[in-house]
Amino acid sequence: MDYQNTFKRYEIKFILTSAERKRLMNVMDGIMKIDNYGHTTIRNIYFDTDNYRLIRTSLDKPVYKEKLRVRSYQRVTGEDPVFVELKKKYDSVVYKRRIAMPENIASGWLEDGLPAPFDSQIAREIGYFIDFYQGISPKVFLSYEREAFYPEDGSDIRITLDSNIIARDYDLSLQKGVYGGNILDMDLSILEVKVSETMPMWLIRFLRENNIAKTSFSKYGMFYVNTVMGKQKEKTGGLLYA
Repeated sequence: MDYQNTFKRYEIKFILTSAERKRLMNVMDGIMKIDNYGHTTIRNIYFDTDNYRLIRTSLDKPVYKEKLRVRSYQRVTGEDPVFVELKKKYDSVVYKRRIAMPENIASGWLEDGLPAPFDSQIAREIGYFIDFYQGISPKVFLSYEREAFYPEDGSDIRITLDSNIIARDYDLSLQKGVYGGNILDMDLSILEVKVSETMPMWLIRFLRENNIAKTSFSKYGMFYVNTVMGKQKEKTGGLLYA
Protein backbone atom coordinates (compact mmCIF):
# COMPACT_ATOMS: atom_id res chain seq x y z
CA MET A 1 0.00 0.00 0.00
CA ASP A 2 1.43 3.39 -1.00
CA TYR A 3 0.62 6.19 1.39
CA GLN A 4 2.22 9.08 3.21
CA ASN A 5 2.77 8.17 6.85
CA THR A 6 4.04 11.45 8.33
CA PHE A 7 2.65 14.97 8.01
CA LYS A 8 3.67 18.39 9.32
CA ARG A 9 1.44 21.26 8.30
CA TYR A 10 -1.06 23.93 9.23
CA GLU A 11 -4.70 22.89 9.02
CA ILE A 12 -7.04 25.86 8.75
CA LYS A 13 -10.80 25.30 8.94
CA PHE A 14 -13.81 27.23 7.68
CA ILE A 15 -17.55 26.51 7.61
CA LEU A 16 -19.24 27.04 4.24
CA THR A 17 -22.87 27.17 3.22
CA SER A 18 -23.89 25.24 0.11
CA ALA A 19 -23.86 28.51 -1.87
CA GLU A 20 -20.35 29.38 -0.66
CA ARG A 21 -19.17 25.88 -1.46
CA LYS A 22 -20.50 26.21 -5.00
CA ARG A 23 -18.69 29.54 -5.43
CA LEU A 24 -15.47 28.00 -4.13
CA MET A 25 -15.75 25.13 -6.61
CA ASN A 26 -16.07 27.68 -9.42
CA VAL A 27 -13.00 29.57 -8.17
CA MET A 28 -10.95 26.35 -7.93
CA ASP A 29 -11.74 25.36 -11.53
CA GLY A 30 -8.42 25.32 -13.38
CA ILE A 31 -6.45 25.79 -10.14
CA MET A 32 -7.24 22.68 -8.11
CA LYS A 33 -8.28 19.21 -9.22
CA ILE A 34 -9.96 16.42 -7.30
CA ASP A 35 -7.54 13.76 -6.10
CA ASN A 36 -7.42 10.15 -7.26
CA TYR A 37 -9.84 8.96 -4.57
CA GLY A 38 -12.59 11.30 -5.76
CA HIS A 39 -15.60 11.37 -3.44
CA THR A 40 -15.01 9.17 -0.37
CA THR A 41 -16.77 8.28 2.86
CA ILE A 42 -14.26 8.51 5.69
CA ARG A 43 -14.89 6.45 8.81
CA ASN A 44 -13.11 7.03 12.13
CA ILE A 45 -13.04 5.50 15.58
CA TYR A 46 -11.80 7.99 18.20
CA PHE A 47 -10.15 6.71 21.36
CA ASP A 48 -10.33 8.42 24.72
CA THR A 49 -10.20 7.80 28.46
CA ASP A 50 -13.33 6.96 30.44
CA ASN A 51 -13.64 10.59 31.55
CA TYR A 52 -12.93 11.91 28.02
CA ARG A 53 -9.70 13.54 29.07
CA LEU A 54 -8.38 13.96 25.52
CA ILE A 55 -11.34 15.77 24.00
CA ARG A 56 -11.92 17.87 27.13
CA THR A 57 -8.31 19.00 26.99
CA SER A 58 -8.62 19.72 23.27
CA LEU A 59 -11.69 21.89 23.78
CA ASP A 60 -9.73 24.04 26.23
CA LYS A 61 -7.50 25.01 23.26
CA PRO A 62 -4.12 24.33 24.87
CA VAL A 63 -0.81 25.01 23.12
CA TYR A 64 -0.30 21.24 22.82
CA LYS A 65 -2.91 18.53 22.30
CA GLU A 66 -3.06 15.03 20.84
CA LYS A 67 -5.52 12.33 19.83
CA LEU A 68 -5.63 8.75 18.59
CA ARG A 69 -8.00 7.36 16.00
CA VAL A 70 -8.38 4.49 13.56
CA ARG A 71 -9.50 5.43 10.05
CA SER A 72 -10.78 3.63 6.98
CA TYR A 73 -12.05 4.81 3.62
CA GLN A 74 -14.63 2.05 3.25
CA ARG A 75 -16.54 -0.43 5.37
CA VAL A 76 -13.99 -3.10 6.26
CA THR A 77 -13.70 -6.71 7.30
CA GLY A 78 -11.19 -7.85 9.89
CA GLU A 79 -8.61 -8.51 7.19
CA ASP A 80 -8.93 -5.15 5.40
CA PRO A 81 -6.33 -2.43 6.04
CA VAL A 82 -7.03 0.57 8.27
CA PHE A 83 -4.88 3.47 9.41
CA VAL A 84 -3.91 3.89 13.05
CA GLU A 85 -3.27 7.62 13.40
CA LEU A 86 -1.63 9.64 16.14
CA LYS A 87 -2.31 13.34 15.64
CA LYS A 88 -0.61 16.10 17.62
CA LYS A 89 -0.95 19.85 17.46
CA TYR A 90 1.61 22.23 18.91
CA ASP A 91 1.54 26.01 18.50
CA SER A 92 -0.93 25.72 15.56
CA VAL A 93 1.23 23.19 13.65
CA VAL A 94 -0.25 19.72 13.10
CA TYR A 95 1.95 16.63 13.23
CA LYS A 96 0.40 13.34 12.13
CA ARG A 97 1.86 9.85 12.25
CA ARG A 98 0.02 6.86 10.85
CA ILE A 99 0.57 3.22 10.04
CA ALA A 100 -1.56 0.74 8.12
CA MET A 101 -2.52 -2.75 9.25
CA PRO A 102 -5.50 -5.14 9.09
CA GLU A 103 -8.46 -4.01 11.16
CA ASN A 104 -8.40 -7.06 13.44
CA ILE A 105 -4.69 -6.51 14.18
CA ALA A 106 -5.34 -2.84 15.03
CA SER A 107 -8.22 -3.80 17.34
CA GLY A 108 -6.11 -6.43 19.10
CA TRP A 109 -3.35 -3.91 19.70
CA LEU A 110 -5.40 -0.88 20.73
CA GLU A 111 -8.35 -2.54 22.47
CA ASP A 112 -7.19 -5.93 23.73
CA GLY A 113 -3.70 -5.03 24.91
CA LEU A 114 -1.85 -7.27 22.47
CA PRO A 115 1.75 -6.36 21.58
CA ALA A 116 2.40 -3.94 18.71
CA PRO A 117 2.21 -5.87 15.42
CA PHE A 118 5.65 -4.63 14.35
CA ASP A 119 8.41 -2.33 15.49
CA SER A 120 8.84 1.13 13.99
CA GLN A 121 9.28 4.69 15.23
CA ILE A 122 5.59 5.43 14.64
CA ALA A 123 4.48 2.22 16.37
CA ARG A 124 6.63 3.14 19.37
CA GLU A 125 5.09 6.63 19.52
CA ILE A 126 1.59 5.15 19.46
CA GLY A 127 2.60 2.56 22.07
CA TYR A 128 3.87 5.34 24.36
CA PHE A 129 0.53 7.15 23.92
CA ILE A 130 -1.39 4.00 24.87
CA ASP A 131 0.75 3.47 27.96
CA PHE A 132 0.52 7.12 29.02
CA TYR A 133 -3.28 7.31 28.75
CA GLN A 134 -4.02 4.13 30.65
CA GLY A 135 -7.39 2.59 29.85
CA ILE A 136 -8.15 4.38 26.58
CA SER A 137 -10.85 2.72 24.51
CA PRO A 138 -13.10 3.45 21.52
CA LYS A 139 -15.52 6.26 22.35
CA VAL A 140 -16.99 7.63 19.12
CA PHE A 141 -17.62 6.46 15.56
CA LEU A 142 -17.53 9.47 13.24
CA SER A 143 -17.93 9.56 9.46
CA TYR A 144 -18.28 12.14 6.73
CA GLU A 145 -18.33 12.56 2.97
CA ARG A 146 -15.10 14.08 1.68
CA GLU A 147 -13.87 15.59 -1.55
CA ALA A 148 -10.13 16.30 -1.59
CA PHE A 149 -8.28 18.53 -4.05
CA TYR A 150 -4.66 19.14 -4.98
CA PRO A 151 -3.15 21.99 -7.06
CA GLU A 152 -2.63 21.84 -10.81
CA ASP A 153 0.72 23.62 -10.48
CA GLY A 154 2.18 21.21 -7.93
CA SER A 155 2.32 23.79 -5.14
CA ASP A 156 2.08 22.80 -1.48
CA ILE A 157 -1.61 22.97 -0.62
CA ARG A 158 -4.38 20.45 -0.16
CA ILE A 159 -8.05 21.31 0.23
CA THR A 160 -10.78 19.07 1.61
CA LEU A 161 -14.53 19.59 1.83
CA ASP A 162 -16.42 17.50 4.39
CA SER A 163 -20.19 17.17 4.64
CA ASN A 164 -22.87 14.81 6.00
CA ILE A 165 -21.00 14.44 9.30
CA ILE A 166 -22.47 11.57 11.32
CA ALA A 167 -21.45 10.28 14.76
CA ARG A 168 -22.49 7.71 17.36
CA ASP A 169 -21.18 6.36 20.67
CA TYR A 170 -22.34 2.77 20.19
CA ASP A 171 -21.47 0.00 17.69
CA LEU A 172 -17.90 1.29 17.75
CA SER A 173 -16.42 -0.72 14.90
CA LEU A 174 -15.28 0.10 11.38
CA GLN A 175 -16.89 -3.18 10.35
CA LYS A 176 -20.28 -1.61 11.01
CA GLY A 177 -22.16 0.64 8.60
CA VAL A 178 -22.51 4.43 8.54
CA TYR A 179 -25.35 5.56 10.81
CA GLY A 180 -25.89 7.81 13.79
CA GLY A 181 -26.85 11.43 14.31
CA ASN A 182 -25.88 14.43 12.22
CA ILE A 183 -23.66 16.88 14.10
CA LEU A 184 -23.78 19.72 11.56
CA ASP A 185 -26.55 21.23 9.45
CA MET A 186 -26.84 19.35 6.16
CA ASP A 187 -26.48 22.65 4.25
CA LEU A 188 -23.00 23.21 5.71
CA SER A 189 -19.55 21.88 4.80
CA ILE A 190 -16.21 22.01 6.55
CA LEU A 191 -13.48 23.49 4.36
CA GLU A 192 -10.03 22.47 5.54
CA VAL A 193 -6.92 24.03 4.03
CA LYS A 194 -3.72 22.06 4.63
CA VAL A 195 -0.51 24.00 3.95
CA SER A 196 3.10 24.04 5.10
CA GLU A 197 3.34 27.82 5.01
CA THR A 198 0.79 30.40 3.79
CA MET A 199 -2.44 30.11 1.84
CA PRO A 200 -2.38 31.18 -1.82
CA MET A 201 -3.68 34.64 -2.70
CA TRP A 202 -6.57 33.32 -4.79
CA LEU A 203 -7.95 31.54 -1.73
CA ILE A 204 -7.34 34.48 0.61
CA ARG A 205 -9.18 36.69 -1.86
CA PHE A 206 -12.13 34.28 -2.04
CA LEU A 207 -12.44 34.12 1.75
CA ARG A 208 -12.28 37.91 2.12
CA GLU A 209 -14.78 38.58 -0.65
CA ASN A 210 -17.26 36.17 0.95
CA ASN A 211 -16.61 37.26 4.55
CA ILE A 212 -15.66 33.72 5.60
CA ALA A 213 -13.68 33.58 8.85
CA LYS A 214 -11.63 30.65 10.10
CA THR A 215 -13.01 28.45 12.86
CA SER A 216 -11.63 25.98 15.38
CA PHE A 217 -14.44 23.52 14.64
CA SER A 218 -13.82 19.96 15.88
CA LYS A 219 -16.09 17.14 14.69
CA TYR A 220 -15.40 14.97 17.71
CA GLY A 221 -15.60 18.04 19.95
CA MET A 222 -19.02 19.00 18.57
CA PHE A 223 -20.36 15.49 19.22
CA TYR A 224 -18.91 15.49 22.72
CA VAL A 225 -20.47 18.84 23.63
CA ASN A 226 -23.87 18.18 22.05
CA THR A 227 -24.31 14.50 22.90
CA VAL A 228 -21.86 13.06 25.42
CA MET A 229 -22.05 15.94 27.89
CA GLY A 230 -25.84 15.75 27.83
CA LYS A 231 -25.75 12.07 28.74
CA GLN A 232 -23.22 12.73 31.51
CA LYS A 233 -25.44 15.39 33.05
CA GLU A 234 -28.42 13.03 33.03
CA LYS A 235 -26.40 10.32 34.80
CA THR A 236 -24.87 12.62 37.41
CA GLY A 237 -27.76 14.99 38.05
CA GLY A 238 -26.10 17.91 36.32
CA LEU A 239 -22.52 17.30 37.42
CA LEU A 240 -19.76 16.63 34.89
CA TYR A 241 -16.53 14.71 35.26
CA ALA A 242 -13.88 16.40 37.36
